[in-house]
Amino acid sequence: MTEQQFDTNKYIEQMALLLDLQLPDEYIHGVVANFDRIREIAQIVNEFPLPEQIEAAPTFEP
Repeated sequence: MTEQQFDTNKYIEQMALLLDLQLPDEYIHGVVANFDRIREIAQIVNEFPLPEQIEAAPTFEP
């Protein structure tokens, strides 16, 4: 299976339509740039290896 590239512009456009969100044209570039930045950070977190014996906590307690 080939890996498909994620198109941030298309995703933002589709989500704006789905949510009936009116994004002014002058904001689109900033929204796309921020979303790409968030994706890069999330990718680092998602790629971090965890040992098999770790279990998810049912609740967060600081």
